[in-house]
Amino acid sequence: MLGWLGDSYVMKHLRLVPILAFVAVLAAACGSSDSAPKSVPSDAIAVVGSDTISKDEYNQVLAQAQRSYVAQKKPFPKAGTQVYGALRAQIIQFLVERSEYSQKAKDLGVKVTDKDIEDRLNQVKQQYFVNPPGQKPASKAEIDKRYQAQLKAQGLTDQDVKDGIQAQLLREKIYNEVTKDVKVSDDDAKKYYDDHKQQYTQPPQPENRVVRHILVKNHALALTIYNQLKKGADFGKLAQKYSIDPSKSNGGILTVCKEKTVSCPLKTVAPFENTAFSLQTNEISKPVHTQFGWHVIQAVGPVKPAKKAGSVPFDQVKPAIKQQLLQQNKQDEMTKWWNDQKKTFAKKTAYQTGYEPPASSTTQTTTT
Repeated sequence: MLGWLGDSYVMKHLRLVPILAFVAVLAAACGSSDSAPKSVPSDAIAVVGSDTISKDEYNQVLAQAQRSYVAQKKPFPKAGTQVYGALRAQIIQFLVERSEYSQKAKDLGVKVTDKDIEDRLNQVKQQYFVNPPGQKPASKAEIDKRYQAQLKAQGLTDQDVKDGIQAQLLREKIYNEVTKDVKVSDDDAKKYYDDHKQQYTQPPQPENRVVRHILVKNHALALTIYNQLKKGADFGKLAQKYSIDPSKSNGGILTVCKEKTVSCPLKTVAPFENTAFSLQTNEISKPVHTQFGWHVIQAVGPVKPAKKAGSVPFDQVKPAIKQQLLQQNKQDEMTKWWNDQKKTFAKKTAYQTGYEPPASSTTQTTTT
């Protein structure tokens, strides 16, 4: 197991159970039919429109689940148990939905190429199997080795992952096709803004200023630093070298406020505050003594006046609102479309005896 991966996307999606969709093979796309399904052949578990789902397909996915359990040193559920039944139902549901998506992809003219799959797999590898920031970049061989190790740990093959990526990309492309005409107007965004104004308020902002400082324990060192700065020394470098304040990591920069609020939580002690707000922009103070030690302070920007609480102007949040509404409207459109497809497919889906989904609706036909 690769320690730096944690509970990442890959860790979740390189498992078979319970996310079966990621590791199953897409069925060949077939043309749909509006007629009632034919009898289910003895070597099949279901007929979905004009597509037949074979028992071999079911057994392939079940075998993949078993390999995954073995690789993770987990006991595979025994036939007849509730857990086994849930796994079996999940596999059947996935196989049916896989067939439905394949048929609708053909109707919509949606295709996934080998290049699409390779590009997405490379993205996954580059995102999750490289070295952490600050380390030497991992070579392609190192990345591939880590990827193969993760496959082994999950009981998967490279083809399993590619098939899962194909399924994922197919659904993404169908989603894009179905929702391509969804739009959000400025009027839509304004109505949402007006209906949810309480979400777009800004708290009061006290008088504040951005400064940077170097904090040391004794006056002599503070005076030495002050003289170096007056001669043109780099403030950030001296802060990192000498300052004992946590702000040293970003060059000593702080935003100080006349009052402590949620939006401006840092209110400093009086000697520091008085000096910080009295300096001209870019001016450097002589050493200032506080209970924490000796500070050398520089005003980075002008004093910003206090602001009262109020509404955030619509123009400032309009892009974010439009993006939010667009995603929601697309999701609603996709949900409606998919529910309609499921209702249509239910009328032309038949199951082999013993493979019926739990609580099958009356519109689904069971054939021996």
